[in-house]
Amino acid sequence: MTQASLHDEIVSQIRNMIFAGEFVGGQRVPEKQLCEQLSVSRTPLREAIKVLASEGLLVLLPNRGARIAQITAENLDEIFPIMGALESLAGEIACSRITDDEIDEIRALHFQMTAHHKRRELNEYFKVNQAIHMKILEATNNKTLVTAYLSLAGRIRLARYRANFAQDRWDQAVAEHEKILDSLSKRDASALAQILRTHLENTCQTVKTALGKEAASEISSRAGK
Repeated sequence: MTQASLHDEIVSQIRNMIFAGEFVGGQRVPEKQLCEQLSVSRTPLREAIKVLASEGLLVLLPNRGARIAQITAENLDEIFPIMGALESLAGEIACSRITDDEIDEIRALHFQMTAHHKRRELNEYFKVNQAIHMKILEATNNKTLVTAYLSLAGRIRLARYRANFAQDRWDQAVAEHEKILDSLSKRDASALAQILRTHLENTCQTVKTALGKEAASEISSRAGK
């Protein structure tokens, strides 16, 4: 295995652990444990940690390693409306600039994504799902918009992933993507802008509901002790 492929593999494995909920939000990253589990030294592990921090999944601590990013309702309320506005704007601009070939690429990704959904392959689904959103963003050919979007995207990546833990929301998200593809194919800017904004609003609400249930469960658990 080359150095580059080893690096990618370490990043992928830790990312999957975070998505799978093997670590708790706010928890310190157990570097020694991960080195042993992944059979790697501290140097490649710490390089992987930097990448995951840039994705918003980890938070670097000055001279103290890193911790798992924590999702709060307050953070969601702050970031999701901004992301919704950016994705909505991206949809409007993309409709006026996207090529037929780019639409075909997105359509192919959409079919691939729905296949993963049918097979309940969440990790694979999420990867393709995010690729679709990036394709729409790139179709704007607007570097300023892309930069603004990417500066925030990592901060809600885990929330977007967790929303699919609710089967109803996952099914709903796929139906919304059908509308996204249809609006994009018709180059209907207003329809695409609205469905992209609604898509994120629904995701945000699903995660906030899950956080509320988790908080209630924790309070109940403490009360029972």
